[in-house]
Amino acid sequence: MIVNPTPAGWQIIYQQAHALLAAQLAWAWPPFLPPDRWVGLLAAVAQHDDEQADWHGRGGHYGLTPAGAPANFTQKEFSLAQAQDLLHAARFQGQWRSLLTSLHLSCLHEPLRGSAPATTAFLDELKASQRRWGRALGATPAEARRAYDLLHWCDRLSLILCRQELPEMGREVEISPLPAGHRAHASYVRQPGGPGTPAAVRPWPFAADALAVSVEAVELHQLRFRDDAALAGALRTAPVRTLRWELRRLE
Repeated sequence: MIVNPTPAGWQIIYQQAHALLAAQLAWAWPPFLPPDRWVGLLAAVAQHDDEQADWHGRGGHYGLTPAGAPANFTQKEFSLAQAQDLLHAARFQGQWRSLLTSLHLSCLHEPLRGSAPATTAFLDELKASQRRWGRALGATPAEARRAYDLLHWCDRLSLILCRQELPEMGREVEISPLPAGHRAHASYVRQPGGPGTPAAVRPWPFAADALAVSVEAVELHQLRFRDDAALAGALRTAPVRTLRWELRRLE
């Protein structure tokens, strides 16, 4: 979950919903791949945070901090099982989706190499699989990296929006390096008019000059929960609000 504090409690955005917002951003780019691989890339973006652990509603504190607050995803330890399940699910959609998902897992978790034998073995398996899938698809590492860089870019911009990381006073924040082929390497986003006004992306990468995107958020009016079952029950009955952003070309 992405957890943002509010005056009344917490705003919760599920990671799968954040991934759907990332897919909206990817969909708005001018396609630079054949249709089958472009759709596979969109699927990888939309599903890159799937296979999260099921709480089962049986108590426990998987979804909570030690103080009983909803736990933001950054407060949770790496889950080898979730990473393995995500890669396993991707394989049912083919080698291209698997390759992109594997690159994402490598990007996220390579810093954990050496932390545990099972984790290192998994990271080695990712590298070997990437080489095998690339050869089978006839995709060079540079071609695969260009496609993955778009996934990473959309993931990062979606997180900036969902985590309320647009700076105050119209200042810019860096998104992520743009995929190869763009005239600029770095990219930035800002909100010149302040909260609730259009945001500007520089350089502008989308096909149209304006873009509207959204994500659903659950609004909790309680600060602490006794266990996962209590949190899950509150999430099921809490009001849902649609958060919207307009992105415009201001260059």
